[in-house]
Parts: sequence; structure tokens; C-alpha cells
Amino acid sequence: MASLDQVKLYLVRWLQLGKKLVRGDGQEVEFTQSVIDCDRYSREFERCWQEILDHQGNDFYLEGTELGFDSLFSSQWNISKCARCSMPVPRLELGVQAPGCPCDDLLLWPNVELPLPRAPINNHSRLTDIKSRLLNKTSHY
Repeated sequence: MASLDQVKLYLVRWLQLGKKLVRGDGQEVEFTQSVIDCDRYSREFERCWQEILDHQGNDFYLEGTELGFDSLFSSQWNISKCARCSMPVPRLELGVQAPGCPCDDLLLWPNVELPLPRAPINNHSRLTDIKSRLLNKTSHY
């Protein structure tokens, strides 16, 4: 079963590649800003994510897929890496699954020249960890 954090990261990473979040009526959910704002998700994305959660994922899906978020929230699905592009894709825990990845319709993907989409990074905590490791190394000498 995929955790809510895994499903959220799945959505974030595909939105960074230009995929759209679509409602069941075919209407795209527009984002006027990036989904990441420095070390956190943008407020706009968080509001959208909360709307998805409020509707238990019903009538929301990623462009280029037929799988709704309500299915991703069930115990039947897991999130793993695509063998072709290393991006997160839903996989059935048991049973036969139609092949495919949301990257199938992205003409220039995978592109190893570009960094992969990512989750927000807290630079302060990362730098503090590096500083601690350096201090520990120097204290051993």
C-alpha cells in the first residue's frame, strides 16, 4: 500500500515535468506557481492536495493516466520507480496491470541531462547535518 506521502511525491514529481492534474470532468487543475517553494510545498499545491484528500481522491487523476487518486489511496496499489525513467509510477500489489508510465507521452523524457524532479529540501537542516559530520571527523584526529 502506498503511503499518502508517496502518493503526494508521485504527484509533485510529475507536475514538475509538466503533467497536469485533471478532475473527473476533464478540467485541468491550474497552478499559477511552482509546486515547490524553497524548502516546502507551495501553498497553492497544499490547498490542492487538501482538496484531493477532502474528496478521498475521487475524480482526480494525473494527465496521461486512467488511474484515479482514489485507487492510489487503496491498499491495492504501491508506488515504485519506472524502469525506463526512474520516476514514481503506481503498481498493483497483486494482479495483472496494463503496462505504461505517465512518461509515455513525454517526447523528451527521460533526459539524463536534466535533474530529476524532487521533493522540497530543507537546506538549513542539510547544512547542519554536514557541519555535524565534519565536526565529528575532526574530533577523531
